[in-house]
Amino acid sequence: MVCKVCGEKAQVEVRSRGFALCKAHYLDWFVKETEKAIRRHKMLSPGERVLVAVSGGKDSLALWDVLSRLGYQAVGLHIELGIGEYSRRSLEVTEAFARERGLPLLVVDLKEAYGFGVPELAQLSGRVACSACGLSKRYILNQVAVEGGFRAVATGHNLDDEAAVLFGNLLNPQEDALVRQGPVLPEKPGLAARVKPFYRFSEREVLSYTLLRGIRYLHEECPNAKGAKSLLYKEALNLVEKEMPGAKLRFLEGFLEKVQPRLQGEGEVALRECQRCGYPTTGAVCSFCRMWEAVYRKAKKRRLLPEEAVFHPHAEPTRAG
Repeated sequence: MVCKVCGEKAQVEVRSRGFALCKAHYLDWFVKETEKAIRRHKMLSPGERVLVAVSGGKDSLALWDVLSRLGYQAVGLHIELGIGEYSRRSLEVTEAFARERGLPLLVVDLKEAYGFGVPELAQLSGRVACSACGLSKRYILNQVAVEGGFRAVATGHNLDDEAAVLFGNLLNPQEDALVRQGPVLPEKPGLAARVKPFYRFSEREVLSYTLLRGIRYLHEECPNAKGAKSLLYKEALNLVEKEMPGAKLRFLEGFLEKVQPRLQGEGEVALRECQRCGYPTTGAVCSFCRMWEAVYRKAKKRRLLPEEAVFHPHAEPTRAG
């Protein structure tokens, strides 16, 4: 294979687009494609402050790197989930990345903020770990963004992630989820915008960028991810992609361009302020506050918390380094 730009030996084959590139031109292409996606969907304004959700994995660190290179004031937020050695290593890798590049990093420790990490939270709430974890992360990301004056939160979701979510939502039709699917969730009162600049890159393409940039990242998957349906959906889509390069991108963009516009306005519900935390919700009390209040009640019965313990939804981030 040769680079389509300079004719030198290629290092990365971009199968979904039908070309190959050398190291220098691949890195250049990757950054420019990210910038195109940001501009196309009006995700961010030039030089804007943006909160980047960083886990220590390849996608989030690559995104933080690219946004910083593009001149955005990218501040990382890492949520320490209390999942044993996995969480310790995640924080260690994230802090090292920030320190080496002089990037600002905020950290919220779930156990310090609320008393329990994800394993205890899942057990006490009766939810599967991924559900309890996901709900907590979404809430904390939004709270830190809104209270920190960030208009948007950027996440490292890639094409494989987005195509798998779409596949799952079509297999088990969820109209509200299909309406929300896409590279941008717009800002609303009390809700920061959510943007996904990597939504057109495959996992392999993000990995190639990460390796070529020499970014050290956490290789292991979260131990709670084992058996997740999303992994099955990804495997199914990988089989299709192998036989039909570019299928994932056509699948996702076909939905976003031709189907989703017809769903706009469907399934929308009015939002009100949560009676506990004040953030937007569809009911009297938001799912986050309901979950944690139930956890506190059960924890008191089991004498894991003193009777006088009170759940406070506000989490104060600390600045790493």
